[in-house]
Amino acid sequence: MAKNLIIYYSRKGENYLNGSVINLEKGNTEYAAEFICEAVGGDLFEVETVKSYSDDYYACTEEAKRELHEQARPELKKYLDNIDEYDNIFVCGPCWWGTFPMAIFTLLEKYDFSGKKVMAVMTHEGSGLGSCERDLHKLCRGASFEKGLAVRGGEAAKSRNIIWDWAKKSVM
Repeated sequence: MAKNLIIYYSRKGENYLNGSVINLEKGNTEYAAEFICEAVGGDLFEVETVKSYSDDYYACTEEAKRELHEQARPELKKYLDNIDEYDNIFVCGPCWWGTFPMAIFTLLEKYDFSGKKVMAVMTHEGSGLGSCERDLHKLCRGASFEKGLAVRGGEAAKSRNIIWDWAKKSVM
């Protein structure tokens, strides 16, 4: 039986949803990652940076923009030993300036994706998948890819069935 890994970065606290900045107890991408795990089973791995992003939403967006322009690789609190035992790898994150947060790239660059199937999930407020799939193709050399899923952030907590159906089809 195939083994699944769900990698995700999610922002709690101030987030932009449906035209307003609101405070979230759980980040939108965390919901998506948990729904994938419920649907297909597997291991969840949360990407956490050593240096936290600003609690203020707008300051955080500027930090994310600077990291993208510098192609920064923020230091992480923890890493996976390896990904050898996994067949399917879901990479989940919010859309920050058209792609995943740079912290996800910090993690992905450490591993060999040969023989793995990789799927992108992006929570967004209008950007869709942005360039995240193209970026994963560059980072996850040797992998095969399934079509990604874009989930509107404001709808993530209510998107269980859509995410379940997509995740199940992706690992077939």
